[in-house]
Amino acid sequence: MRAAVLHAPGDIRLEQVPVPEPGPREVLVAVAACGVCGSDIPRMLQPGVAYDLPLICGHEFSGHVRALGSEVAAAGTVAVGDLVAVPPLVPCRHCASCVRGEFSLCEDYDYFGSRRPGAYAEYVAVPEGNLLVLPADLDPRAAAMLDPAAIALHAIWRTKLRAGHRVAVIGAGPIGLFAIQWALLQGASEVLSVDVSEQKAAMALEAGATHTATSPEQARGLAGAGYDVVIESAGAPATADQAVTLAARHGHAVFIGIPHDPVQLPKKTFSTFLRREVTLYGAWNSFSAPFPGDEWRVAVRAMSEGRLQWKFMITHELGLEDVAGTMRQLGERSVFSSKVLFLPNGDRP
Repeated sequence: MRAAVLHAPGDIRLEQVPVPEPGPREVLVAVAACGVCGSDIPRMLQPGVAYDLPLICGHEFSGHVRALGSEVAAAGTVAVGDLVAVPPLVPCRHCASCVRGEFSLCEDYDYFGSRRPGAYAEYVAVPEGNLLVLPADLDPRAAAMLDPAAIALHAIWRTKLRAGHRVAVIGAGPIGLFAIQWALLQGASEVLSVDVSEQKAAMALEAGATHTATSPEQARGLAGAGYDVVIESAGAPATADQAVTLAARHGHAVFIGIPHDPVQLPKKTFSTFLRREVTLYGAWNSFSAPFPGDEWRVAVRAMSEGRLQWKFMITHELGLEDVAGTMRQLGERSVFSSKVLFLPNGDRP
């Protein structure tokens, strides 16, 4: 099969590699679509980020079942031809966190595209426990976007968002765009989107944001007494600071974005945090019990019913031959992008 193989930072080669053989409790999935996550970019371009090399990256994916391991076939839980999404974390299911059903906090997990071969390839071997069988009429591209949708919902559920609350979402990438929609679906009275990009501000309006700001000054001007819930999805030190300052008294700020530089809160921001008694939450991945969690099942229903919009986010649909060049462009920020999808088997609608 063809696969985009990472040999060293920036050294990404389209190669012929063996099709994986599914074990007894695995299935072989033909990848229909695999999205680029923001974490893929440093993993594939920067030294010291990827674990074991060579590596096939890519963890936001969907596909169709092509072959069953012997025990999976006997169980009859999945059939050849089924459309599936693949939650990328493979929990150990034995540590204390897993026993409590807190799979996002697994202490000995495996992970597609970073610790095991991922989906910038035509085929992937997937454990039976990581298969989420989907309605046959769901678009495989939507299925490949369930991971960021579930991450956004997992983060919101970490807070105490209630109907009528004012919400600010910092960062208008796919996770932020899904967070805007989830906040509105849960009854937010207004949602501010904050992003420096005018193009992403336009996408935020399409997602349903009631206001947008492209600078901290604009955001502060709209904040008034502050926002009941602030969702930080950009992962920059400056936006972490901004998330705290935008929170209202007894507000809640949840952090999804992964910063690559030290995060320091200035004295004034820290004073705001104290004096307003703001609650800060971390959010990691998207999983709960029963695995992969209601975050994923609710996202499937919302997409299937048309309540969660996704098509407008897609800016690129490409083949595996474009992985190396596209990753370089994304790393250089020389091209505008929102959701970039690779279609390894040419599954275009």
